[in-house]
Amino acid sequence: MIRNQPQRTRPSVGRRAPGAAVLIVLMGCMGLAFGGCTLERVDGNGGSAASEPDFATQVESLLNVQAAAWNGGDLEGFMSGYSPSPTTTYFGSGGLIEGYDAIRERYAPDFEAGATRDSLRFEALQAREVDTRVGVATARYVLERDGTVTSTGPFTLVLLNVEGVWMIVHDQSAEDAGS
Repeated sequence: MIRNQPQRTRPSVGRRAPGAAVLIVLMGCMGLAFGGCTLERVDGNGGSAASEPDFATQVESLLNVQAAAWNGGDLEGFMSGYSPSPTTTYFGSGGLIEGYDAIRERYAPDFEAGATRDSLRFEALQAREVDTRVGVATARYVLERDGTVTSTGPFTLVLLNVEGVWMIVHDQSAEDAGS
């Protein structure tokens, strides 16, 4: 037995020896670098976001629902794409409209019994997810009656991801000259 070695003291339970934190961080980094670990994006509920359709697909679906609702005379279905918030805005030829209820009032006459409502479709969608909560989409609306285009123009949407559902929080629409 060798008696001349200095006796090492062990840290007490619950305390780390000096440098232990650095060692833990280094081991973690090495594990990420060499262990084949991957990072996974999760949705607001902790589920995998990889299984969700991409932003452009979700916006296209939202617009398809709106067009079908418009063409079917369903005001509530058409408005379902808008965030039901008093801060939701619409900017068109009539100026700025603030709040979900005011936007609904703007569209309501088009859905009254006997109202003439041309068929709606959307074209040339381009969508960009700014981050996991905000996205921007541009496209063109086309209104048509008896095979003749009655109105068309570009629009821009700002969308907010609210608990995994993309909702329109701002809609700016313009009509092409001569439509």
